[in-house]
Amino acid sequence: MAQPAKGPALAEGPCSTPPDPTDQVHPVDEKLPASRLVPAALQHIAAMYAGVVTPPLIIGQAVGLDAAGMTRLIAASLLVAGCATILQTLGIRGFAGNRLPFVNAASSAGITPMLAIAENSAPGHQLPAIYGAVMVAGVFCLAVGPFFGRLLRFFPPLVTGVVITLIGVTLMPVPVGWAQGGDKLAADFGAMKYLALAGFTLVVVLLFQRFGKGFVKQIALLLGLFIGTLAAIPFGMADFSALRVAPVAALPAPFAFGAPEFQPAAILSLCIVMLVLMTESSAGMLALGEICERRSDGRTITRGLRTDGIATLIGPVFGGFPTSAFAQNVGVVSLTRVRSRYVVAVAGGALLVLGAFPVLGAVVSMVPMPVLGGAGIVLFGSIAVSGIRTLSEAGLDDSSNIILVAVALGAGIIPLAAPTFYADFPAWAQTVLGSGISAGALVAVLLNLFFHHLGTRSRHTAPALKSS
Repeated sequence: MAQPAKGPALAEGPCSTPPDPTDQVHPVDEKLPASRLVPAALQHIAAMYAGVVTPPLIIGQAVGLDAAGMTRLIAASLLVAGCATILQTLGIRGFAGNRLPFVNAASSAGITPMLAIAENSAPGHQLPAIYGAVMVAGVFCLAVGPFFGRLLRFFPPLVTGVVITLIGVTLMPVPVGWAQGGDKLAADFGAMKYLALAGFTLVVVLLFQRFGKGFVKQIALLLGLFIGTLAAIPFGMADFSALRVAPVAALPAPFAFGAPEFQPAAILSLCIVMLVLMTESSAGMLALGEICERRSDGRTITRGLRTDGIATLIGPVFGGFPTSAFAQNVGVVSLTRVRSRYVVAVAGGALLVLGAFPVLGAVVSMVPMPVLGGAGIVLFGSIAVSGIRTLSEAGLDDSSNIILVAVALGAGIIPLAAPTFYADFPAWAQTVLGSGISAGALVAVLLNLFFHHLGTRSRHTAPALKSS
């Protein structure tokens, strides 16, 4: 039987066998059948939902919104996340979208600065001041984003491995908090019933990973979330009240919370936040490129950040917040090995539907926090493993590289180990260094420059990432 040619294409003749076009389809561009696509998309929605609604829940409560206002704010966050995710995954060729299985949504990194803006604004002007600053931050991202794509030579696997590892490590408190019940102010936070439910969910995921075959193994996380939720019902740990109060439909109106106001101090703080988000988003694209075996080049990073900027600029018109990558969904891709961007595009479409029909979103929100926590430990841990795998290929037999990784990881873990370490630093320094991901990335880049670029023409580190 004739073997397919591996060199230049041969001239076609009457007896030649045409190449199978499916052989040329990369897993990222694979269009899965609905029987596989829909469950995989649901798994992404389950992983991201709590994170998507966290910023509007916290900000809405801080500015004193009533139930109707909270519903509008959450719906807006879901809609903006859906639009941004669809643009990111499908893309506009040559302009926007990294065309990877990449989720974009409102980032929790901007919550603290936005709370500070709210505290310093008069009643009724809090959300307008926040939205004005967010819109300018979106313009800032669009202006600065292209430069990030041109700096990839300073992000070899040695640096990206540190950043990817820190994404997983620094996010670990999130599922741990979920496993303890989610509400740190509750009297029963950390109760054994919550820990038992989280542990049960984790065991279910592990059992499906160990004994599942084929597609069942790929959706182990989704099955764990479903079975964990069912197990919570007899013990009264599943809350169905959201179904009773959620309106059937609630489309956000433009500037429903007032016209944006532009305050210099608020704008400055959120532009600094945007730099942090751009760093995290770039790291997420680099990580996902490695996981998907389609490495992110400078143009990919630029298009991805342009999508962040567009969503951050337009989102506030409908009630959205600063938009960036969702690391937990990078973990879903790493764990399931389902790399099709169309899966995430469908998840983005589902977010649009959830935002337009809050009663449907309430169904997803019924998953108890401890169940999310048990599954989240697997998710975020798998991100850290991806970083360790990248570091294993980065030349750690070199003492300079060992020092670089050690110091960068230490800098990234400081905010996790000692949350008040930077309490006396200026506000801008707290914003940058208070994020373990951005602090570790900054230190790794600077040490890479110091050891391998300044004053020497040789390059001992692995080459920078290239496009596939």
